[in-house]
Amino acid sequence: MQNQTLRWRALWQPEMYHGWGRTRNYFEGWYFKLVDPSSKAVFAVIPGVSYAQDGQAHAFIQVLDGIQCKAFYHQFPIEAFQPSTDRFAVQLGDNFFSAEKITLNLPQLKGTLHLQNLHPWPKMLGAPGIMGWFSFVPFMECYHGVVSVHHRLQGQLEVYDQAVDFSSGIGYVEKDWGVSFPKAWIWMQSNHFDSTKPMSLMASVAHIPWLGSHFIGYIVGFLWEGKLYRFATYTGAKMQVELAENQVKLAFFDRKNRLEITAHPAPGANLISPISGQMTGKVNESMQATLDVAFYERGELRYQGQGKNAGLELAGALDGLV
Repeated sequence: MQNQTLRWRALWQPEMYHGWGRTRNYFEGWYFKLVDPSSKAVFAVIPGVSYAQDGQAHAFIQVLDGIQCKAFYHQFPIEAFQPSTDRFAVQLGDNFFSAEKITLNLPQLKGTLHLQNLHPWPKMLGAPGIMGWFSFVPFMECYHGVVSVHHRLQGQLEVYDQAVDFSSGIGYVEKDWGVSFPKAWIWMQSNHFDSTKPMSLMASVAHIPWLGSHFIGYIVGFLWEGKLYRFATYTGAKMQVELAENQVKLAFFDRKNRLEITAHPAPGANLISPISGQMTGKVNESMQATLDVAFYERGELRYQGQGKNAGLELAGALDGLV
C-alpha cells in the first residue's frame, strides 16, 4: 500500500501511525499513563520512533516512574518497530501497544494490561481529532492526538520483578508526531478526582510557529459527568495564564463555560524529547503534581476539586506563553 494512502488514512484516525515513508527529520510517540488502584505504582510508558536529519533512525520505549522519579530510555533498531496499516497497533520487539492492550517486556515492567471502557476524543466533520481543523494543516512543527482520556486497566505487571495488580486502575493515552516539540509549552493531565464517575483533565499550551511568525495555541479537554468539554484555539475559546514561583494558573473560557486550573509542581524526572526528529532534548515531567480545578457553566460553579497523580510539564521560556 502506498505511503500517501496510509498517511491519508491516519489523518482521519489520529491514533494510528503517521510516519509512513518518513526517513528524516521526524518523530512519533504514544504516551500510556498507568496507575494502579492504590496509586503506589504510577508509570508512563512511551513507545516511538526517531529519524534524525542525517537519516539515522531508531525506535525507543521510555519508562517514567512517577513515584521514584526515575526515567529509563530503551533503544531498539528501527526495524523492530512494526506498525499496523489499518489501525492503531504497534509491535516493538517483545512489546505491543494498541488502544485495547499493551504487552511489556522491559527491565522495569513486564506483563500485559487490557484497556477497558475507553473514552476516545470525539471525531467530528472537519475535526478528526483533538487538533480540530489544524489536523489538515501541513508542515506544522508538532501534531497532537488523544487516544483515550480515561479508561480502566485490567491485569498484572511485574514492577521491578514484583507482581502488582493494576486491575481497576486508571489509564490515559495520547500521542505526538512531527519534527520537534515546541520551544515552550505547559502540559498537564489527571484522571484522579474525588468522583465515582470517570473524570479527566488534559490541558496543553504551546508556542506554535506559523507562517514566519508564531501564535500561542491551546487544547483542553475536561471530562465531567459523562461529557467532554473542549476549550481550544480553534473553538474560539480564550485563555489566561498566570505564572508564580510555585504554581501555574490557567483559565479557559467561552460564551458558556469557564475552566480554572491551578497546577502545583512536584518532583519529577527528565524524559528525552525530539529536536528535528532526533531524541536530543530533555523535559522534566512530574507525575506527582496536583491540579486544583473549578468549572463554571453560565457563571454557576458546577465542580470544584483536586486532581492527583497529575502529569505536569513546564518547558522552555514560559514567559512567552503569557
